[in-house]
Amino acid sequence: MPSALDTPRGAAELAESLLPQLGNRWLHTQAVAARAREASAAVSDADRDLLVAAAWLHDIGYAPELRETGFHPLDGARHLETLGAPARLVRLVAHHSGAVYEAEQRGLSAELAAYEREDSPVLDALIFADMTTGPAGQSFDFDTRIDEILVRYEPGSEVHNAISKARPYLGAAVERTRGRLGVSS
Repeated sequence: MPSALDTPRGAAELAESLLPQLGNRWLHTQAVAARAREASAAVSDADRDLLVAAAWLHDIGYAPELRETGFHPLDGARHLETLGAPARLVRLVAHHSGAVYEAEQRGLSAELAAYEREDSPVLDALIFADMTTGPAGQSFDFDTRIDEILVRYEPGSEVHNAISKARPYLGAAVERTRGRLGVSS
């Protein structure tokens, strides 16, 4: 039986309770959820609500009241765990958009490893939704999104280094999702 958090409505309500004061982060989250709904045909019928819920919740770790490590995928996953969210939803939030690469930069690999990463169409579609949505909700192609991140974060920073290393992994997830949607490059 699904919890309220792994439904799009329940996830949206939680995100709306935490993110609106963050301005662009809230705009980005809303647009990622919309993009995930558009991409839901890339996953099984049974996983569509989970995908959209994960999209709503992927950045909740940015909420100041949830900040523990300063690494938003981990902080978000830990918060969801305290709320009793389903383990799969927690793991998707923990591993969205190549989090393993940034965890390595931040010295948090062991902490992130507590959440097993699933390599699945759902994670690919979550990456697709995030990596084709700009910081204020703009619709971007993958390369524009990556370039925007690399400009926004200073060379040598944890995020810049992580995104640079993650680019092939993220690009492959985006392409797999596009293929599942029947969209050519």
